[in-house]
Amino acid sequence: MRHNIVAGNWKMNKNAGETAKLLSDILNQLPSGKEVEVLVAPSFVNLSQAIHMLEHTNIGVAAQNMHQAEGGAFTGEISADMLTSIGVQNVILGHSERRQYFKETDALLANKVDTALKHEMRVIFCIGEELKDRQNKQHFNVVDNQLRDGLFHLGANAWVNIVLAYEPVWAIGTGETATPEQAQEMHQFIRETIRHKYGESTAENVSILYGGSVKPDNAKEIFSKTDVDGGLIGGAALKAEDFVAIVDAF
Repeated sequence: MRHNIVAGNWKMNKNAGETAKLLSDILNQLPSGKEVEVLVAPSFVNLSQAIHMLEHTNIGVAAQNMHQAEGGAFTGEISADMLTSIGVQNVILGHSERRQYFKETDALLANKVDTALKHEMRVIFCIGEELKDRQNKQHFNVVDNQLRDGLFHLGANAWVNIVLAYEPVWAIGTGETATPEQAQEMHQFIRETIRHKYGESTAENVSILYGGSVKPDNAKEIFSKTDVDGGLIGGAALKAEDFVAIVDAF
C-alpha cells in the first residue's frame, strides 16, 4: 500500500557513541500521531545497536547496501542473511554513490534486488539522473532505463516490497534541490512508466520518495506534491532536530 515514508540515510557517518546519541535524540523529539513511516539507515557496524535501541518503537531500520551473493569469498561484504538475522528488513539499493563510486550497474542491482526479495526484505531502490543528463534533456530516458533494467524483470506481486527513491544526482549533498515542480514531474513520469508496465494498482500502491537536499524549510512543499510520498534524507538526517522537522512536515 502506498504510504508516506521518511528514511534517513546516514552514509559513512556516526560512530557507536554518536549513533546512540542521535537515535536517542530522535526518539525523544519525534512527534506522535503522524501518519508517516520513519526509517534510519546507520552504518553496518551500528545496525545491531539501532535494532536494539529501536525495538518496540515506531522507527524502522534499513541497511545502506548488501551483496547479491548468499555468501562466500567476498571480503568486506554483507549478505542478506546476515542482515535479516539481526532483524534488518529494509535495504537501500542503487544509491547514486554506489553507482558512481563503486560502479554498480543496473544488471548487478537487479541481482541484488532479487536476493533481497528472496529473503523477504523490502527494497528502497534509488534512481536518478546526473546534471549532464538533465542539461541534455535525457533525464527521463536515464530514469526510464534504470527502472526497466533494475526492476522490470519482477512480477507485479514483488512490488509490494519495493519503494522507489528518485534522487537527482546533481542535488545530492550540493545544496541544490530540484524544485517541487521538477520533483513532481519526475515522480509522475515514474508512476506512469510503472502504470504502463504493471497497471493501475501497482502504480498507485508504490511509494516514491524524493532524495536530494531535503531540508526542514523545503520538505513541506516537496511532500505536498501529488506523487511525492516522502523523502530519502541525507545530510539533514544527521541532526535530530532537522530530521524530526522533516518528519513533522507531513
